[in-house]
Amino acid sequence: MPTQTIYTLIKQLFTKKATNPFPVKYTPENMHDAAELIEKDELEINPPVDVPPNFRGKLKYDIESCIGCQLCVKVCPSQALVFKEDNTVRHYVNRCTFCGQCVDICPTDSFEFTDEFLMAGPEKLYEDLVLNP
Repeated sequence: MPTQTIYTLIKQLFTKKATNPFPVKYTPENMHDAAELIEKDELEINPPVDVPPNFRGKLKYDIESCIGCQLCVKVCPSQALVFKEDNTVRHYVNRCTFCGQCVDICPTDSFEFTDEFLMAGPEKLYEDLVLNP
């Protein structure tokens, strides 16, 4: 009798991939040369995978609709949200687990997830959280 693990493994063999493949078919020795070939249309790139529904990407915060109740700060398990003196919320991306509790509890829907997933950068603070600066 097959176990649940074996069933899951067999099922995954036939499901569509959920991760983006490497940008080009074969790994080049030098990515700079590959980038130049892509710009000249001499190298074909793999298309990105579509973002799945209910994806928890970059967090957006609408400062205009925020009433300052601080419920988001209280429910954040990783303490990634900090309430500032000017009645706005600061989001620390390096602490965030993207659990969605802030989005779920906000009574004014000031928080929302976007389809963006590229948030890497040199800054530890994510200051672009505000929708309406």
